[in-house]
Order: sequence, then structure tokens, then C-alpha cells
Amino acid sequence: MSGLRLVAVYAAFAVLATLANLAAQRAVLGLTGPWGYWAALITGTGIGLVVKYLLDKRYIFVDRATGLAAHSKRFSLYTLMGVATTAIFWGLESLFWYLFATDTAREAGAILGLAIGYVVKYRLDRAYVFTSDRRLA
Repeated sequence: MSGLRLVAVYAAFAVLATLANLAAQRAVLGLTGPWGYWAALITGTGIGLVVKYLLDKRYIFVDRATGLAAHSKRFSLYTLMGVATTAIFWGLESLFWYLFATDTAREAGAILGLAIGYVVKYRLDRAYVFTSDRRLA
């Protein structure tokens, strides 16, 4: 995939994962109200993680590995690489939530944090997750 096309597709997948994340957060907040903020944040992050992993594996990194062992190793590394980027995302979303106390501000912080995090995450995933099978064996 060419550089510009890769950026466009990766950005589109980041948007899809972000929408899945925010939809899950809204659903949890709809059930719990503002007291369920952390439950919403964790649920949304988990949903977004799985959506993004499946799209990245198949279409961005064209990873053909199959089987439980390969998926387990890759998903574990993918999740680990996401810890720092999740801190960026959660930090900005939480900052906007606590400063402005509106759903619009919270979601603006989430979008900004996710955008920054996804740029960092792509670089980490390319370097450490979706590598040759020799590095994962």
C-alpha cells in the first residue's frame, strides 16, 4: 500500500475505532450517568482496542498469521503498545472532562487524545507487533 493510501486507510480505521469507543462510552454513561465515567472509559477503550486490532492486523499490516498462539502473542503485544498511548488518550479526555464538565468537551478531549495516540501507536506496532514470525516465536 502506498504511503498516502496507508495514511488515509489508517486514519479511517482510527475514526471507526474512535466512533466505536465513544458509542460504547455513551451507552455505559446512559446506563450509569456521570458516576459511571470510569466504567465507560474502560469499556470504550476495550471495544476500540479490539476493533482497531482486527482492522490493523488484516488491512494495515496484512498479517497473515493464524491460530490462537499467533493471535494471542500479537494481541498481547498490541495491547502492551497501547498502554502508553491509552495514557495519552485517557489523560486528555479526563482533563477536558474535569475542566469543562460537559460531554462535548469530554469527547473533544477523547478525539484529540486518540488522534495523538494513534500516531504513536502505529509506529510502535510497526516496530514491535506486526513483525516477522521469527520475532514472535
